[in-house]
Amino acid sequence: MCELDILFEDDNLIAVNKPSGLLVHPSWIAPRGTPNLTSMLKEYLQGTAYTIHRLDRPTSGVIVFGKNKETAQKMNQKFADREVQKTYLCMTRGYTPEGDVIDYALKEKLDKLADKMSNPDKPAQEAVSEYRRLATVELPMAVGRYDVSRYSLVEVKPKTGRKHQIRRHMKHISHPLIGDTKHGDGRHNKAFRDHFDLERLLLMAIELSFRHPESGELLTIKAPVDPYVDQLFSQFGWSGSYPV
Repeated sequence: MCELDILFEDDNLIAVNKPSGLLVHPSWIAPRGTPNLTSMLKEYLQGTAYTIHRLDRPTSGVIVFGKNKETAQKMNQKFADREVQKTYLCMTRGYTPEGDVIDYALKEKLDKLADKMSNPDKPAQEAVSEYRRLATVELPMAVGRYDVSRYSLVEVKPKTGRKHQIRRHMKHISHPLIGDTKHGDGRHNKAFRDHFDLERLLLMAIELSFRHPESGELLTIKAPVDPYVDQLFSQFGWSGSYPV
């Protein structure tokens, strides 16, 4: 089991840098005993870690928990009121526009088992993501009918919090994320596995910014990319374009 990478901690909140591949909670899709972040925090705190928001299993980066129910409820409201600024870093197929806002409603994706009691006809929900391109690279790597392949390093600030929002939004504008086995391009995913031994989704939650629910202090909690991603991006000449 990996060790906790604690980014911030006080009497009310704790924020950690979640590695890609680690579950946030126990899940029916994983074998019993599979490591998960809430269990690790419970052992560390010798008490309950209260959920405030989530990260997909393949996504890495900043995630914050409450140490008590009251603070967690206040933070949940901040997320609901869009008072928390979230910043993500990702790598996409192709050269994206320099920057834009994706305003594209998303229909909730229901799991056949976990969501079997949910309404399948629920209308699409508002979903807005603001992004800007930080860097690009052209690689001498044949994928499909092209001899070279182009990619972008992109910063995304989602304004809403729909399931798989960034992954689905970038796919919607024809720039799917590298390593995304659900919404991505299998040919490019395979090329990165073959050429770079990539076994993860290139989506990282690199920053959360909000007013502390108890003190009112402005907090900005940052998570560096992991050493593998840093080494990969350095090969593309992207050093200095993201936090380390």
